[in-house]
Amino acid sequence: MKLSLVYMVAGLSSRFGGKIKQLTKVGKNNETFIECSIQQALKGTNNKISKIIFIVGEKTFDPFKELFKDKYKGIPIYYVKQTYDIEKRDRPWGTADAISVIKDIINEPCSICNGDDLYGESSFKTLLNHFEKNKNTKENAVISMPLIKTLPEQGEVTRGIFKVKNNYLQEAIEVFNISQTNFKEKNLTENSLCNINLFGLHPEVIDKIDERVKAFKEINKNDRKIECFIHVELAELCKNNEIKLRVYESKEKWLGITNPEDENIVREELRRIN
Repeated sequence: MKLSLVYMVAGLSSRFGGKIKQLTKVGKNNETFIECSIQQALKGTNNKISKIIFIVGEKTFDPFKELFKDKYKGIPIYYVKQTYDIEKRDRPWGTADAISVIKDIINEPCSICNGDDLYGESSFKTLLNHFEKNKNTKENAVISMPLIKTLPEQGEVTRGIFKVKNNYLQEAIEVFNISQTNFKEKNLTENSLCNINLFGLHPEVIDKIDERVKAFKEINKNDRKIECFIHVELAELCKNNEIKLRVYESKEKWLGITNPEDENIVREELRRIN
């Protein structure tokens, strides 16, 4: 079995000076952040990646195309644009919308993730093993992480918190303004499982997401800022018994670039583990 490897890389970060943080060079051999992620995916799946798909935006298409061209180490690369009407919207429609744009080129199980997070080799191995063990059931998968591992030392963040029963997703809720000092006040624990945007999905689930995104856009067509999140939509499909989504807990250290000072943290950690 092989997987499609899908990266969401459409957005620029205002907190990163409007630069494309996924192309920041942090590897010990001067690799970009996303090249480090691809290398983790290849190692974790024992090179069982059939194609790489970049979900790009208007401002990220050309830089990614210039760097990667049409292949990476012999693996075909596809570019699909996530667009939005700037006259009617202040921002893209969110991660669920990003996933919906790949529905016409996905014909096999896929690993979908953020392009500005490093999940570790074992996370991709977990997804591949899941698909190989569940060929007949068509179960999907999501990698989660205990909340405490995702909280910064200072400041507040928003997290998608999972409600899980017998290892399967039941519900996902957005919890805002979480910090290391107030999470208990929000009825959360250190081990509350949260979304890190790493999914293993079958093609038919992408079709279902596309249908939900279309309905979401129609209902919210006059809202310039509302976003449609992939983990929330998947949870709704689970609640409606349309899909099953097994939740796995990552044991890895989750690395990401949010602010400029994160560059050196990631660079030093990659040198340490490599």
